[in-house]
Amino acid sequence: MITLQPFDGELERDEDYTGIHLDGGEFDDAEAGNTRFDECAFTATTFTGGDLGSARFADVRMTRTRWIGTTWSEADLLDVTITDSVLAGVQAHGGTWRRVVLQGCKLDSLNLRATRLHDVDFRDCDLTEVDFGSATLTGVTFPGSTISRARFTRAAVKKLDFRKARSLDVAEGWDFLRGAVIDHDQLLESAAALAQTLGIQVRDR
Repeated sequence: MITLQPFDGELERDEDYTGIHLDGGEFDDAEAGNTRFDECAFTATTFTGGDLGSARFADVRMTRTRWIGTTWSEADLLDVTITDSVLAGVQAHGGTWRRVVLQGCKLDSLNLRATRLHDVDFRDCDLTEVDFGSATLTGVTFPGSTISRARFTRAAVKKLDFRKARSLDVAEGWDFLRGAVIDHDQLLESAAALAQTLGIQVRDR
């Protein structure tokens, strides 16, 4: 990792940022689409609204950041670590996430529709109403995470492993999770939803 330089200016579209450190700043409605961040760090930084569509994040660390209603559509994340952060209402559809680790994050209404996720770990995260519809999930895990009302409609999965998740609540798309791995307790917890998906009626008498 190169020596990071403090950055306290305004982000701009179509720029290449290398080795910068955004520390403690607040960005409202930032227009930084098609921007490239290489070997950068974001610390205690808040983004409210704004557009980072088609941005590229490579070898980037985000720590204690807040992203509220920001657009990440068609963004590429490569070798990115996001720690103790909040992504709420972020529109991250249609992008590519490769070798990404999210640790201790709160993800609320995160839109990952049609995003390609390869080797992505959600560790000790709280996922609420995250939309994986039409996404491609390869080598994705959820150790220690809580998953609530997730959507997987028309998702394509390979090596998708839920076994170490603390809880698993799928609102839509059980029928598109063929090949995913769950544990015995998760199977019991999800039995009613699976039966409903398969059209099986459960009656005691």
